[in-house]
Amino acid sequence: MPARHPVHIVSASSEKLSANPVANPVTARAFATEMTALGPFEPRPHLALAVSGGADSMALALLAARWAAARGGRVTALTVDHRLRSAAAAEARQVRCWLAAAGIAHRTLVWRHERTGDSRALQARARAARYGLLEHWCARNAVLHLLTAHHQGDQAETFLMRLAAQSGPRGLTAMSPVRELTQARLLRPLLGFTRASLESTLRVQGQDWIEDPSNRDAAFARVRLRALVPELEAAGLSRPDMAALAARFAGIRRNLEARLARRLAQAARPHPAGFVRLDRTALCAGAATEGEQALARVLGAVSGASFAPRRERLMRLFAALANPEFSGATLGGCRILPDGPGGLLVCRELSAQADPITARAGDLIWDGRFFLRLRGQGRGRRVGALGTAGWREIARRSPELVTAVRARAIPVPVRASLPALFGRSGPVQVPHIGYGPASAAAATLRITEVRPLVAEPLAGPRVPAPGL
Repeated sequence: MPARHPVHIVSASSEKLSANPVANPVTARAFATEMTALGPFEPRPHLALAVSGGADSMALALLAARWAAARGGRVTALTVDHRLRSAAAAEARQVRCWLAAAGIAHRTLVWRHERTGDSRALQARARAARYGLLEHWCARNAVLHLLTAHHQGDQAETFLMRLAAQSGPRGLTAMSPVRELTQARLLRPLLGFTRASLESTLRVQGQDWIEDPSNRDAAFARVRLRALVPELEAAGLSRPDMAALAARFAGIRRNLEARLARRLAQAARPHPAGFVRLDRTALCAGAATEGEQALARVLGAVSGASFAPRRERLMRLFAALANPEFSGATLGGCRILPDGPGGLLVCRELSAQADPITARAGDLIWDGRFFLRLRGQGRGRRVGALGTAGWREIARRSPELVTAVRARAIPVPVRASLPALFGRSGPVQVPHIGYGPASAAAATLRITEVRPLVAEPLAGPRVPAPGL
């Protein structure tokens, strides 16, 4: 496909600055201070860096490489080619050449996919795929820390986007400096620096960079909001002011997280099969806003979604839960159902689950909710939701199994959503109920480990206090 925009390389010797022409470059000491706040780090750390070739990520590469080398460590820069623009491959090669000249190791990760759905859905898929590829590389190479180059301007824009979406204190925190991923720690050490200071850092070192054409594409909400920032600054609300507001909300969020953890400890009983039972009285006690956030956390844990439902929908659902006549609802890829006297069951909505995927030996994440480890060999097998037909088939083959205590502990609405390994003739393994051929050969492809995997644990992410 032809590139929608031409590749634009900005020379470090250019007279033009994108923002503040007197911005100071980021010093090694200033960067080290930010890194210390995000630690601790292992001896001789090996850091993975997400580097697109833009000014912010190129500055991150140079700063992080110097920081790691001073501690006997090293960095590897990772560039993701989404195959969405024909110029992307050339950009990745240019980044590799620049970094090679700086003595920095580089790898290009390619997202292989089909272009389906509208542009917004494609962008969401691309973002998820990008982080998936980066995290998978970290896991395969035993790298604990993944650094991204989000800076103060990105933080301000994220704050505006969350404000436009009527987010509460959790959303208005914008981007956390530390985020615990499944197999790596995501660190954002540049949130306190402006883009202009990062460009100045590159100019001082004579390093060129790529100007991403999507930064000017008004099809993206972030670009449209960015165009409003000059007007806001003229009215007295600058990027540093917005970033400072996000930091203030981070303080509010830390207190909210502590209260939510206490409420959820009283109200929620998560199960390894991916559902949560709730005590309705404990959930609804106290402030409604806090209860809504607790409910949002449960929905995220069950659905595996990275983002909470819109607040107005969450408010309507929470208000409905207080009605004794509540008969059930769906929200955020979950079903919320009455569960005995005073109880609620939150489970995965079957129609929202991921499609079956080809099963191969190795580690995989299915439906954003389960980590699966497969070992052995075998073709024609896939991983997917058990489904009602699959449950009926197991009941026909092994009636004693589906009436055992282990299976009866899983509520009926949950059973169809369980992860299962399928062969050509139906389900061959369902770990959560102990179903699987006892006499399978050791070399046969099978699930050897399954555990729940949520985008954000019930206890919440780490939101470091300033100076920590």
